[in-house]
Amino acid sequence: MLLDTASLYFRAFFGIPDTVTAPDGTPVNAVRGLVDFVNRLVEEYQPTHLACCWDDDWRPQWRVDLLPSYKAHRVVAERAADPDVEEVPDPLQKQVPLIRAVLDAFGIAVVGAPEMEADDVIGTLATDAGMPVDIVTGDRDLFQLVDDEAQVRVLYTARGVGKHERVDNDWVRARYGVDAAQYAAFATLRGDSSDGLPGVAGVGDKTAATLLGRFGTLDAIVAAATDPEGSDPEGRLGPGPRGKIKASLDYLEVAPRVVAVVRDLDLAGHDLTLPATPADPEMLAAIAEQWGLTSPVERLVDTLAARG
Repeated sequence: MLLDTASLYFRAFFGIPDTVTAPDGTPVNAVRGLVDFVNRLVEEYQPTHLACCWDDDWRPQWRVDLLPSYKAHRVVAERAADPDVEEVPDPLQKQVPLIRAVLDAFGIAVVGAPEMEADDVIGTLATDAGMPVDIVTGDRDLFQLVDDEAQVRVLYTARGVGKHERVDNDWVRARYGVDAAQYAAFATLRGDSSDGLPGVAGVGDKTAATLLGRFGTLDAIVAAATDPEGSDPEGRLGPGPRGKIKASLDYLEVAPRVVAVVRDLDLAGHDLTLPATPADPEMLAAIAEQWGLTSPVERLVDTLAARG
């Protein structure tokens, strides 16, 4: 089980009232929510291995260099010159170190990589797992990793962790009209405002799915648009879509590398085995008492022990 950790603690922060506080009045809603989410997921799915995948760099410069609009709207307005400063509510930002401390005390693996997002860590771990994988996220970008043959699916939390959907290839095809392996190309074509991807002007979900249904890949669509007689002898690309694709060639040259999740990072040395007992029970107990987290921490301790 691979957790898109930031996706989950953002959901906890915005979904749980900030009246959930430590004894000193400090909000701990994101911490409490994340621990409860992990407990619920472990209880339901009984994973043998689990990693909390981490954004060491939420907006890698190499992606920004390719596409300057990438996540630009999330940069703090008054610090827009500094791409490392994300628009995060201060009460949440203050809870992130505590989240790390709780995970460390439990002994739950936290895995990041320099200049990479959690998505890239997830992509690499899912590719190298050698076992069935559940990816827990509210981010549609990770649908590109769904692979029925390799038993990789997404537990999609857009409607909440308690109402998550199990995403396989049939789910992606029913929702978007493309296979999971085509999802990155689909997102590139139609764009995604949440990530600052402009897409191809005039191409929405339906047109993107139709083009991929006809041509299979983004490269084939571009080839048909730029060399219509040689690459599209059956005339599958009409003049309207052809013009839109040709007008966006500069974008289409770089965007696929921005959208594609990296799958070949060097992540050796991490033990992802889910512990049956906390790595540092005294530290965990002290954290739980200081921050008013005794109940959620005890529930997760009991759940881990029960699965043995």
